[in-house]
Amino acid sequence: MSIRQSLLAILDQGPCYGYQLRTEFDRRTGGTWPLNVGQIYQTLDRLERDDLIAKGEADAEGRAYYEITDAGHASVASWLASPVDRQSATRDEFAIKLAIASTLPGVDVAQVLQVQRMSTLALLRDLTRTKQAIDEPTTPEDLAYLLIVDGQIFRLDGELRWLDHTEGLLARAAAAAVKPLPLSTETPKRGRPFRDRAADEASGSERADASRAEAVVLRP
Repeated sequence: MSIRQSLLAILDQGPCYGYQLRTEFDRRTGGTWPLNVGQIYQTLDRLERDDLIAKGEADAEGRAYYEITDAGHASVASWLASPVDRQSATRDEFAIKLAIASTLPGVDVAQVLQVQRMSTLALLRDLTRTKQAIDEPTTPEDLAYLLIVDGQIFRLDGELRWLDHTEGLLARAAAAAVKPLPLSTETPKRGRPFRDRAADEASGSERADASRAEAVVLRP
């Protein structure tokens, strides 16, 4: 999830100060991704650096309001009109963990998978109970919250189907006597692999935002 673009979209509605942005973000996401003030101001600093917002003078209470620029407004319009690029999203941590585990000797990969399944089932049950407690949305805040919860429920349901599929794949690999992967004896080439610096700079802050927003916080 793009914290950067979300805050910019809120500022597109009018000037806000830092703590006000935090409150507005919570209202508009049902409190599912709580942000700390440090995250808010770090993001504001980047947006100001990129000339997407401008910092105004502090008011009598010392609160500095930030206003969106023309470039910021155009960025919001582009964000809302564009699909989320799944290819540049944060890597699936469990998929990587499972892949690594499957190449190591002496690891019970089926148990690794089962532990994840139990955790996913527990979270799915909690989210389902939370959704049922709201029933139908009657306020904009309820609607925003339910949209996010529904997205999480469908994602977890899909993960459970993938885990079932993976369990079958692991069983077939075991039957075929697929062995762990030994360390390579080849000498790696010196130097770092080539990276697209421009692409890294464009997506680096997005990956950081997404990793901080990975866990869903349920309503009390």
